[in-house]
Amino acid sequence: MEVMLPAVIAFVVLFLVVKFFSLSFSLVWNGLVGVVMLWLLNMVGGLIGIHLEISVITALIAGFFGIPGIVVMLIYNLIK
Repeated sequence: MEVMLPAVIAFVVLFLVVKFFSLSFSLVWNGLVGVVMLWLLNMVGGLIGIHLEISVITALIAGFFGIPGIVVMLIYNLIK
């Protein structure tokens, strides 16, 4: 439940941004792919010790920037 709540909040915020500013549907699709990739990274990365905390901020970054955002967060987490 605590993993899904930030993703749901990020999708609601993303939906509201798209709805109010009439952005393209590709932003919503990018957000969906980004959050799913973040979840998959945590599932597979857990086997080798790579983990990104799923919070509202990371879900929004994954939602707005998609896979490149996840890569940047992963690099930041590894050098931190």
